[in-house]
Amino acid sequence: MDARILDAAEETVGIVLGGGRGTRLYPLTEERSKPAVPLGGKYRLIDIPISNCINSQIRRIFVLTQFNSASLNRHVNLSYKFDSFSRGFVEVLAAEQTEENADWFQGTADAVRHNLRHFLRWSPRHFLILSGDQLYKMDFRALLSYHIERGAHATIAAVQATREQAKDFGIMELAPGGRIVNFVEKPKEDDVLDRLAITGEKAASIGMNPDKESYLASMGIYVFDRDVMFHVLQSRQAQDFGRHVIPDAIQDFKIFAYSFDGYWEDIGTIRSFFEANLQMTQKYPPFDIYEPESPIFTNARYLPSSKFYSSVIKRALISEGCILEDAEVTDSVIGLRSIVSSNAKLTRTVMMGADFYETPEDLTQNISRDVPHLGIGAGAEIREAIIDKNARIGAGARITNAQNLQHADGPGWSIRDGIVIVKKGAIIKEGTVI
Repeated sequence: MDARILDAAEETVGIVLGGGRGTRLYPLTEERSKPAVPLGGKYRLIDIPISNCINSQIRRIFVLTQFNSASLNRHVNLSYKFDSFSRGFVEVLAAEQTEENADWFQGTADAVRHNLRHFLRWSPRHFLILSGDQLYKMDFRALLSYHIERGAHATIAAVQATREQAKDFGIMELAPGGRIVNFVEKPKEDDVLDRLAITGEKAASIGMNPDKESYLASMGIYVFDRDVMFHVLQSRQAQDFGRHVIPDAIQDFKIFAYSFDGYWEDIGTIRSFFEANLQMTQKYPPFDIYEPESPIFTNARYLPSSKFYSSVIKRALISEGCILEDAEVTDSVIGLRSIVSSNAKLTRTVMMGADFYETPEDLTQNISRDVPHLGIGAGAEIREAIIDKNARIGAGARITNAQNLQHADGPGWSIRDGIVIVKKGAIIKEGTVI
Protein backbone atom coordinates (compact mmCIF):
# COMPACT_ATOMS: atom_id res chain seq x y z
CA MET A 1 0.00 0.00 0.00
CA ASP A 2 1.08 3.57 -0.78
CA ALA A 3 3.27 4.93 2.02
CA ARG A 4 1.19 8.11 2.02
CA ILE A 5 -1.90 6.14 2.99
CA LEU A 6 -0.07 4.24 5.72
CA ASP A 7 1.15 7.56 7.10
CA ALA A 8 -2.38 8.97 6.86
CA ALA A 9 -3.75 6.02 8.85
CA GLU A 10 -1.15 6.56 11.55
CA GLU A 11 -2.09 10.25 11.69
CA THR A 12 -5.81 9.51 11.99
CA VAL A 13 -7.75 9.44 15.23
CA GLY A 14 -10.71 7.06 15.26
CA ILE A 15 -13.75 8.27 17.18
CA VAL A 16 -16.48 5.71 17.88
CA LEU A 17 -19.79 7.18 18.98
CA GLY A 18 -21.24 5.09 21.79
CA GLY A 19 -24.82 5.78 20.77
CA GLY A 20 -27.89 7.21 22.43
CA ARG A 21 -30.54 5.40 24.41
CA GLY A 22 -31.11 2.70 21.78
CA THR A 23 -34.85 2.62 22.42
CA ARG A 24 -35.60 0.60 19.26
CA LEU A 25 -33.46 -2.25 20.63
CA TYR A 26 -35.33 -2.38 23.94
CA PRO A 27 -35.28 -4.52 26.07
CA LEU A 28 -31.73 -5.47 25.03
CA THR A 29 -30.75 -1.88 25.91
CA GLU A 30 -32.63 -1.76 29.20
CA GLU A 31 -29.41 -2.22 31.20
CA ARG A 32 -26.71 -1.59 28.58
CA SER A 33 -25.89 0.85 25.81
CA LYS A 34 -26.54 -0.18 22.21
CA PRO A 35 -22.86 -0.82 21.30
CA ALA A 36 -22.58 -3.13 24.33
CA VAL A 37 -25.27 -5.52 23.04
CA PRO A 38 -23.81 -9.04 22.55
CA LEU A 39 -23.37 -10.20 18.96
CA GLY A 40 -22.60 -13.51 17.26
CA GLY A 41 -22.27 -15.49 20.47
CA LYS A 42 -19.04 -13.98 21.79
CA TYR A 43 -18.68 -10.40 20.55
CA ARG A 44 -20.34 -7.07 21.20
CA LEU A 45 -21.42 -4.51 18.62
CA ILE A 46 -18.63 -2.14 19.68
CA ASP A 47 -16.05 -4.75 18.59
CA ILE A 48 -16.95 -4.15 14.93
CA PRO A 49 -15.79 -0.52 14.47
CA ILE A 50 -12.82 -1.01 16.80
CA SER A 51 -11.68 -4.11 14.89
CA ASN A 52 -12.10 -2.30 11.56
CA CYS A 53 -9.84 0.44 12.88
CA ILE A 54 -7.18 -1.95 14.13
CA ASN A 55 -7.22 -3.93 10.88
CA SER A 56 -6.81 -0.61 9.01
CA GLN A 57 -3.72 0.36 11.07
CA ILE A 58 -5.65 3.09 12.89
CA ARG A 59 -4.49 2.45 16.42
CA ARG A 60 -5.55 5.59 18.31
CA ILE A 61 -9.20 5.08 19.05
CA PHE A 62 -11.59 6.89 21.35
CA VAL A 63 -15.01 5.56 22.36
CA LEU A 64 -17.49 8.23 23.45
CA THR A 65 -20.13 6.97 25.88
CA GLN A 66 -23.10 8.40 27.74
CA PHE A 67 -26.17 6.22 28.40
CA ASN A 68 -26.00 2.91 30.35
CA SER A 69 -22.28 2.84 29.70
CA ALA A 70 -20.95 0.72 32.61
CA SER A 71 -20.87 -2.62 30.76
CA LEU A 72 -19.52 -0.98 27.60
CA ASN A 73 -16.73 0.72 29.52
CA ARG A 74 -15.85 -2.55 31.26
CA HIS A 75 -15.78 -4.51 28.00
CA VAL A 76 -13.55 -2.00 26.20
CA ASN A 77 -11.14 -1.78 29.12
CA LEU A 78 -10.85 -5.57 29.37
CA SER A 79 -10.60 -6.22 25.64
CA TYR A 80 -8.22 -3.67 24.12
CA LYS A 81 -4.75 -3.41 25.59
CA PHE A 82 -1.81 -2.49 23.37
CA ASP A 83 1.77 -3.27 24.32
CA SER A 84 3.95 -0.65 25.97
CA PHE A 85 6.05 -0.20 22.81
CA SER A 86 3.05 0.90 20.75
CA ARG A 87 1.40 4.31 20.63
CA GLY A 88 -1.92 2.57 20.12
CA PHE A 89 -4.82 2.65 22.54
CA VAL A 90 -8.58 2.37 22.84
CA GLU A 91 -9.74 4.93 25.38
CA VAL A 92 -13.24 5.40 26.74
CA LEU A 93 -14.36 9.01 27.15
CA ALA A 94 -17.53 9.17 29.20
CA ALA A 95 -19.75 12.24 28.97
CA GLU A 96 -18.56 14.82 31.48
CA GLN A 97 -19.51 18.29 32.61
CA THR A 98 -16.83 20.98 32.52
CA GLU A 99 -16.63 24.73 33.03
CA GLU A 100 -17.05 25.18 29.28
CA ASN A 101 -19.74 22.52 28.78
CA ALA A 102 -22.30 21.97 31.52
CA ASP A 103 -24.65 19.82 29.40
CA TRP A 104 -24.59 16.19 28.31
CA PHE A 105 -24.07 15.30 24.65
CA GLN A 106 -26.87 16.72 22.52
CA GLY A 107 -25.98 14.81 19.34
CA THR A 108 -23.16 13.19 17.38
CA ALA A 109 -21.38 16.43 16.51
CA ASP A 110 -21.84 17.79 20.02
CA ALA A 111 -20.20 14.65 21.45
CA VAL A 112 -17.11 15.23 19.28
CA ARG A 113 -17.06 18.94 20.14
CA HIS A 114 -17.10 18.17 23.88
CA ASN A 115 -13.97 16.02 23.54
CA LEU A 116 -11.81 17.92 21.03
CA ARG A 117 -9.21 18.75 23.65
CA HIS A 118 -8.61 15.04 24.26
CA PHE A 119 -8.13 14.31 20.54
CA LEU A 120 -5.72 17.21 20.03
CA ARG A 121 -3.09 15.67 22.28
CA TRP A 122 -2.25 13.35 19.38
CA SER A 123 -2.01 16.05 16.67
CA PRO A 124 -4.24 14.17 14.22
CA ARG A 125 -4.26 14.98 10.53
CA HIS A 126 -7.68 13.36 10.04
CA PHE A 127 -10.66 12.51 12.20
CA LEU A 128 -12.53 9.28 11.43
CA ILE A 129 -16.03 9.34 12.91
CA LEU A 130 -17.76 5.97 13.33
CA SER A 131 -20.98 4.58 14.73
CA GLY A 132 -20.82 1.99 17.48
CA ASP A 133 -23.83 -0.03 16.34
CA GLN A 134 -23.27 -1.14 12.74
CA LEU A 135 -22.24 -4.47 11.24
CA TYR A 136 -19.72 -4.33 8.37
CA LYS A 137 -16.09 -4.77 7.41
CA MET A 138 -14.23 -1.89 5.80
CA ASP A 139 -10.58 -1.12 5.21
CA PHE A 140 -10.52 2.53 6.22
CA ARG A 141 -7.23 2.98 4.36
CA ALA A 142 -9.20 2.74 1.10
CA LEU A 143 -11.53 5.44 2.41
CA LEU A 144 -8.57 7.63 3.38
CA SER A 145 -6.96 7.05 -0.02
CA TYR A 146 -10.14 8.19 -1.79
CA HIS A 147 -10.34 11.23 0.49
CA ILE A 148 -6.75 12.28 -0.16
CA GLU A 149 -6.78 11.65 -3.93
CA ARG A 150 -9.75 13.95 -4.40
CA GLY A 151 -8.40 16.69 -2.19
CA ALA A 152 -11.56 16.44 -0.11
CA HIS A 153 -12.12 18.41 3.06
CA ALA A 154 -14.49 15.70 4.28
CA THR A 155 -15.69 12.36 2.91
CA ILE A 156 -18.84 10.40 3.73
CA ALA A 157 -19.03 6.64 3.26
CA ALA A 158 -22.27 5.71 1.50
CA VAL A 159 -24.30 2.67 0.46
CA GLN A 160 -27.04 2.04 -2.06
CA ALA A 161 -30.57 2.21 -0.63
CA THR A 162 -34.11 1.64 -1.84
CA ARG A 163 -36.78 4.35 -1.76
CA GLU A 164 -38.27 2.97 1.45
CA GLN A 165 -34.87 2.66 3.14
CA ALA A 166 -33.96 6.20 2.07
CA LYS A 167 -36.54 7.60 4.49
CA ASP A 168 -34.39 6.49 7.45
CA PHE A 169 -30.99 7.77 6.29
CA GLY A 170 -29.18 10.89 5.18
CA ILE A 171 -29.46 10.93 1.37
CA MET A 172 -26.94 12.58 -0.95
CA GLU A 173 -27.11 14.20 -4.36
CA LEU A 174 -23.81 14.16 -6.26
CA ALA A 175 -22.17 16.23 -8.96
CA PRO A 176 -20.03 14.46 -11.59
CA GLY A 177 -16.87 13.23 -9.86
CA GLY A 178 -18.56 12.38 -6.58
CA ARG A 179 -18.78 15.75 -4.85
CA ILE A 180 -21.88 16.12 -2.67
CA VAL A 181 -24.08 19.06 -3.68
CA ASN A 182 -27.14 18.27 -1.58
CA PHE A 183 -27.73 16.32 1.61
CA VAL A 184 -31.17 15.65 3.11
CA GLU A 185 -31.57 13.87 6.44
CA LYS A 186 -34.36 11.25 6.41
CA PRO A 187 -36.42 12.65 3.51
CA LYS A 188 -40.12 11.75 3.65
CA GLU A 189 -41.71 13.94 0.94
CA ASP A 190 -42.25 12.30 -2.47
CA ASP A 191 -40.98 15.28 -4.44
CA VAL A 192 -37.74 15.35 -2.43
CA LEU A 193 -37.26 11.61 -2.91
CA ASP A 194 -37.91 11.95 -6.64
CA ARG A 195 -35.23 14.63 -6.90
CA LEU A 196 -32.63 12.58 -4.98
CA ALA A 197 -33.15 9.32 -6.88
CA ILE A 198 -30.16 8.07 -8.91
CA THR A 199 -30.65 6.13 -12.16
CA GLY A 200 -29.04 5.64 -15.57
CA GLU A 201 -25.51 6.82 -16.29
CA LYS A 202 -25.19 8.65 -12.98
CA ALA A 203 -25.90 5.42 -11.10
CA ALA A 204 -23.50 3.42 -13.28
CA SER A 205 -20.71 5.96 -12.73
CA ILE A 206 -20.67 5.23 -9.00
CA GLY A 207 -21.13 1.47 -9.28
CA MET A 208 -24.91 1.35 -8.74
CA ASN A 209 -27.51 -0.52 -10.80
CA PRO A 210 -28.55 1.91 -13.60
CA ASP A 211 -31.88 0.14 -14.16
CA LYS A 212 -33.23 0.57 -10.64
CA GLU A 213 -34.30 3.67 -8.75
CA SER A 214 -31.67 3.96 -6.02
CA TYR A 215 -30.45 6.37 -3.43
CA LEU A 216 -27.02 7.05 -1.99
CA ALA A 217 -27.38 6.79 1.78
CA SER A 218 -24.91 7.95 4.41
CA MET A 219 -23.43 5.19 6.55
CA GLY A 220 -22.70 7.65 9.34
CA ILE A 221 -18.97 7.15 8.67
CA TYR A 222 -17.06 10.39 8.10
CA VAL A 223 -13.49 11.48 7.45
CA PHE A 224 -12.72 15.12 8.28
CA ASP A 225 -9.52 17.05 7.82
CA ARG A 226 -8.44 18.49 11.14
CA ASP A 227 -8.92 22.20 10.33
CA VAL A 228 -12.28 21.55 8.69
CA MET A 229 -13.49 19.70 11.77
CA PHE A 230 -12.65 22.71 13.93
CA HIS A 231 -14.50 25.01 11.60
CA VAL A 232 -17.72 22.99 11.33
CA LEU A 233 -17.92 22.50 15.09
CA GLN A 234 -17.56 26.19 15.95
CA SER A 235 -21.31 26.73 16.04
CA ARG A 236 -22.87 25.17 19.11
CA GLN A 237 -26.14 25.01 17.17
CA ALA A 238 -24.58 22.24 15.06
CA GLN A 239 -25.43 19.30 17.30
CA ASP A 240 -25.67 16.44 14.82
CA PHE A 241 -23.55 15.57 11.78
CA GLY A 242 -26.45 14.45 9.62
CA ARG A 243 -29.00 17.10 10.55
CA HIS A 244 -26.73 20.12 10.92
CA VAL A 245 -23.03 19.80 10.08
CA ILE A 246 -23.10 18.11 6.66
CA PRO A 247 -25.95 20.15 5.08
CA ASP A 248 -24.19 23.39 6.09
CA ALA A 249 -20.64 22.27 5.24
CA ILE A 250 -21.36 21.30 1.62
CA GLN A 251 -21.82 24.99 0.84
CA ASP A 252 -18.29 25.94 1.91
CA PHE A 253 -16.16 22.79 1.66
CA LYS A 254 -15.38 20.02 -0.79
CA ILE A 255 -17.25 17.04 0.63
CA PHE A 256 -17.22 13.79 -1.35
CA ALA A 257 -19.14 10.52 -1.18
CA TYR A 258 -17.25 7.22 -1.00
CA SER A 259 -19.44 4.43 -2.39
CA PHE A 260 -19.12 1.22 -0.36
CA ASP A 261 -20.35 -1.98 -2.03
CA GLY A 262 -19.73 -4.47 0.78
CA TYR A 263 -22.13 -5.85 3.36
CA TRP A 264 -23.42 -3.25 5.81
CA GLU A 265 -26.26 -3.44 8.30
CA ASP A 266 -27.43 -0.66 10.55
CA ILE A 267 -28.58 -2.47 13.70
CA GLY A 268 -31.62 -0.28 14.26
CA THR A 269 -34.37 -2.70 15.27
CA ILE A 270 -34.85 -6.00 17.07
CA ARG A 271 -35.69 -7.66 13.74
CA SER A 272 -32.53 -6.40 11.99
CA PHE A 273 -30.39 -7.44 14.98
CA PHE A 274 -32.02 -10.88 15.09
CA GLU A 275 -31.63 -11.58 11.37
CA ALA A 276 -28.04 -10.30 11.29
CA ASN A 277 -27.11 -12.80 14.00
CA LEU A 278 -28.84 -15.73 12.32
CA GLN A 279 -27.19 -14.95 8.98
CA MET A 280 -23.84 -15.76 10.60
CA THR A 281 -24.92 -19.42 10.82
CA GLN A 282 -25.06 -19.72 7.02
CA LYS A 283 -22.38 -21.61 5.12
CA TYR A 284 -21.39 -18.45 3.25
CA PRO A 285 -22.68 -15.59 5.39
CA PRO A 286 -22.72 -12.00 4.10
CA PHE A 287 -20.81 -10.97 7.23
CA ASP A 288 -18.02 -13.51 7.61
CA ILE A 289 -16.36 -13.73 11.02
CA TYR A 290 -13.93 -16.36 9.71
CA GLU A 291 -11.91 -14.14 7.36
CA PRO A 292 -8.30 -14.39 8.61
CA GLU A 293 -7.19 -11.05 7.16
CA SER A 294 -9.87 -9.10 9.03
CA PRO A 295 -10.48 -10.72 12.41
CA ILE A 296 -13.00 -9.41 14.92
CA PHE A 297 -11.27 -8.71 18.22
CA THR A 298 -12.95 -9.01 21.60
CA ASN A 299 -12.33 -9.89 25.23
CA ALA A 300 -10.15 -13.01 25.58
CA ARG A 301 -12.00 -15.01 28.25
CA TYR A 302 -9.96 -18.27 28.31
CA LEU A 303 -13.05 -20.46 28.58
CA PRO A 304 -12.98 -24.26 28.21
CA SER A 305 -14.15 -26.01 25.06
CA SER A 306 -17.85 -26.64 24.63
CA LYS A 307 -19.28 -30.09 25.44
CA PHE A 308 -22.03 -31.94 23.56
CA TYR A 309 -23.86 -35.05 24.76
CA SER A 310 -25.89 -36.81 22.04
CA SER A 311 -27.04 -33.47 20.64
CA VAL A 312 -28.18 -32.61 17.12
CA ILE A 313 -26.74 -29.36 15.76
CA LYS A 314 -27.84 -27.95 12.38
CA ARG A 315 -26.49 -24.63 11.10
CA ALA A 316 -25.47 -23.05 14.37
CA LEU A 317 -22.72 -21.03 16.01
CA ILE A 318 -21.70 -22.51 19.36
CA SER A 319 -19.44 -20.34 21.50
CA GLU A 320 -16.88 -21.40 24.08
CA GLY A 321 -17.73 -22.90 27.44
CA CYS A 322 -21.16 -24.30 26.51
CA ILE A 323 -22.73 -27.59 27.66
CA LEU A 324 -25.47 -29.13 25.51
CA GLU A 325 -27.07 -32.36 26.71
CA ASP A 326 -29.22 -34.33 24.28
CA ALA A 327 -30.46 -31.03 22.79
CA GLU A 328 -31.57 -30.06 19.30
CA VAL A 329 -30.28 -26.74 17.96
CA THR A 330 -31.18 -25.46 14.49
CA ASP A 331 -30.37 -22.13 12.79
CA SER A 332 -29.30 -20.60 16.09
CA VAL A 333 -26.51 -18.71 17.83
CA ILE A 334 -25.46 -20.06 21.23
CA GLY A 335 -23.48 -17.65 23.39
CA LEU A 336 -20.72 -18.08 25.94
CA ARG A 337 -21.30 -20.47 28.90
CA SER A 338 -24.74 -21.50 27.66
CA ILE A 339 -26.31 -24.53 29.35
CA VAL A 340 -28.97 -26.39 27.34
CA SER A 341 -30.54 -29.35 29.13
CA SER A 342 -31.85 -32.67 27.81
CA ASN A 343 -34.51 -32.74 25.11
CA ALA A 344 -34.57 -28.95 24.80
CA LYS A 345 -35.24 -27.72 21.29
CA LEU A 346 -33.98 -24.36 19.97
CA THR A 347 -34.91 -23.14 16.48
CA ARG A 348 -33.98 -19.72 15.07
CA THR A 349 -32.87 -18.58 18.50
CA VAL A 350 -30.19 -16.14 19.59
CA MET A 351 -29.01 -17.23 23.04
CA MET A 352 -26.56 -14.72 24.52
CA GLY A 353 -25.21 -17.05 27.21
CA ALA A 354 -24.11 -16.25 30.74
CA ASP A 355 -21.53 -14.23 32.63
CA PHE A 356 -20.77 -17.03 35.12
CA TYR A 357 -21.21 -20.71 35.93
CA GLU A 358 -23.30 -21.88 38.84
CA THR A 359 -21.56 -23.79 41.61
CA PRO A 360 -22.97 -27.01 43.15
CA GLU A 361 -24.10 -24.91 46.10
CA ASP A 362 -25.96 -22.57 43.72
CA LEU A 363 -27.72 -25.52 42.12
CA THR A 364 -28.82 -26.88 45.48
CA GLN A 365 -30.18 -23.48 46.52
CA ASN A 366 -32.05 -23.16 43.21
CA ILE A 367 -33.90 -26.42 43.92
CA SER A 368 -34.83 -25.32 47.45
CA ARG A 369 -36.11 -21.95 46.19
CA ASP A 370 -37.90 -23.46 43.17
CA VAL A 371 -35.76 -21.38 40.81
CA PRO A 372 -34.69 -22.83 37.43
CA HIS A 373 -31.02 -23.37 36.81
CA LEU A 374 -29.10 -20.93 34.62
CA GLY A 375 -29.78 -21.64 30.95
CA ILE A 376 -32.44 -23.72 29.21
CA GLY A 377 -34.34 -26.37 31.20
CA ALA A 378 -35.12 -29.93 30.11
CA GLY A 379 -37.76 -30.30 27.42
CA ALA A 380 -38.08 -26.56 26.76
CA GLU A 381 -39.00 -25.46 23.25
CA ILE A 382 -37.82 -22.08 21.97
CA ARG A 383 -38.38 -20.61 18.52
CA GLU A 384 -37.94 -17.13 16.97
CA ALA A 385 -36.52 -15.75 20.21
CA ILE A 386 -33.63 -13.87 21.79
CA ILE A 387 -32.55 -15.15 25.20
CA ASP A 388 -30.53 -12.42 26.92
CA LYS A 389 -27.68 -13.13 29.31
CA ASN A 390 -28.11 -14.99 32.60
CA ALA A 391 -31.72 -15.94 31.86
CA ARG A 392 -33.26 -19.00 33.57
CA ILE A 393 -35.83 -20.92 31.58
CA GLY A 394 -37.58 -23.72 33.41
CA ALA A 395 -38.21 -27.25 32.23
CA GLY A 396 -40.98 -27.67 29.69
CA ALA A 397 -41.34 -23.96 28.95
CA ARG A 398 -42.62 -23.08 25.47
CA ILE A 399 -41.39 -19.78 24.02
CA THR A 400 -42.75 -19.77 20.47
CA ASN A 401 -45.10 -16.76 20.16
CA ALA A 402 -47.82 -19.10 18.88
CA GLN A 403 -50.27 -16.18 18.65
CA ASN A 404 -47.89 -14.35 16.30
CA LEU A 405 -47.98 -11.14 18.35
CA GLN A 406 -45.87 -8.24 17.11
CA HIS A 407 -45.64 -6.25 20.32
CA ALA A 408 -46.30 -7.39 23.90
CA ASP A 409 -44.80 -7.34 27.38
CA GLY A 410 -44.90 -9.74 30.28
CA PRO A 411 -42.96 -10.64 33.44
CA GLY A 412 -39.35 -11.03 32.34
CA TRP A 413 -40.09 -10.95 28.61
CA SER A 414 -41.13 -8.71 25.74
CA ILE A 415 -42.17 -9.22 22.11
CA ARG A 416 -40.84 -6.79 19.52
CA ASP A 417 -41.15 -7.21 15.73
CA GLY A 418 -42.71 -10.61 16.38
CA ILE A 419 -39.62 -11.87 18.24
CA VAL A 420 -39.77 -12.93 21.87
CA ILE A 421 -37.00 -11.42 24.01
CA VAL A 422 -36.34 -12.99 27.39
CA LYS A 423 -34.73 -10.23 29.42
CA LYS A 424 -31.33 -10.30 31.03
CA GLY A 425 -31.42 -12.25 34.28
CA ALA A 426 -35.11 -13.13 33.84
CA ILE A 427 -36.70 -16.19 35.45
CA ILE A 428 -39.21 -18.09 33.32
CA LYS A 429 -40.90 -20.71 35.48
CA GLU A 430 -41.32 -24.35 34.58
CA GLY A 431 -44.07 -24.98 32.04
CA THR A 432 -44.53 -21.30 31.12
CA VAL A 433 -46.01 -20.65 27.68
CA ILE A 434 -45.18 -17.40 25.85
